[in-house]
Amino acid sequence: MPPKKAAATSSSGGGGKGAKKKKWSKGKVKDKAQHAVVLDKTMYDRILKDVPTFRFISTAILIERLKINGSLARIAIRHLEKEGSIRRIVHHNGQLIYSQYTHTHNTLPYFLRVQYADS
Repeated sequence: MPPKKAAATSSSGGGGKGAKKKKWSKGKVKDKAQHAVVLDKTMYDRILKDVPTFRFISTAILIERLKINGSLARIAIRHLEKEGSIRRIVHHNGQLIYSQYTHTHNTLPYFLRVQYADS
């Protein structure tokens, strides 16, 4: 076989020294959330007033709507449950799901009554 031409391979731009590097985009940067880490009187009153009116209550919901830290959200949920303002629906590992306390025990669907009977 005849030898390949050296000039033809270097000028084709096939990835040698002269090839330009691909520039990757930096990606979109999400702004850092400025959530409250200390519970003051106004936030405490807001939690007591607003949270029991939510139909679905979880740590993530409180973080998103009230702009508070995750640890504050968990403490607030525990406090409201102890007070009787909200009721637990599901407790699975770290995911706690609550609802507003509107129904009595007998008006709940059967599968929820069975769950509450255990606790």
